[in-house]
Amino acid sequence: MSCTSGSTTTPPMGDDSWVGWFLSQMGTEFLCRVPLEFMREKFNLYGLESEVINFSKSLDTIMDLEFCANNWVGQQCGDHIESGRLYGLIHARYIMTPPGIDAMRRKYEFGDFGICPRVYCQGHHVLPIGFSEKPYESTVKIFCPCCQDVYQPTRISAMIDGCMFGPSFPHMFLMEFPSHRPKPPQEKYVPRLYGFQLHKSALEPVPDPAANESA
Repeated sequence: MSCTSGSTTTPPMGDDSWVGWFLSQMGTEFLCRVPLEFMREKFNLYGLESEVINFSKSLDTIMDLEFCANNWVGQQCGDHIESGRLYGLIHARYIMTPPGIDAMRRKYEFGDFGICPRVYCQGHHVLPIGFSEKPYESTVKIFCPCCQDVYQPTRISAMIDGCMFGPSFPHMFLMEFPSHRPKPPQEKYVPRLYGFQLHKSALEPVPDPAANESA
């Protein structure tokens, strides 16, 4: 029996696990699947007990291979929110391991994380990044290896917590896969007016007279 829910997506046929259900929900496209073996190792979970409410119950839910989303009724919402938070924190640790980085490599090469919005990066693939390792401090952003800048994702995945990736993942990824380090873009936008290049002072902010008077 396959899991179903009120959402528009369902896990793959034959996958009744909580992880399968969770990764089938809209907005989780940036996440990879963390193996149960990784989550069974206590060392990999060290320090996470204080990050979620009902840690043991949340972990049991994540490990459930026969979970059915039909059981997600109102009074259980809090449990699944905590389970999702715990999975995200575990995910951030997993993608810093060789198997996890390789799983994210496949998603990167397929373009699952999107492309850089900067014109001169010419559609270069991006990587997810979080500004904090703590939950609820920032949503996920995207890092472009080409221009090495950070942008807001345009997909619904932009709503997931940045702690599920952390601030170090893209840099670890590029250290692990040197072949994915692109050359910086050579082109740069040059402001022009009627074909003539503008002097940089033409676009500088106008000084605030009030600020000058107070000085």
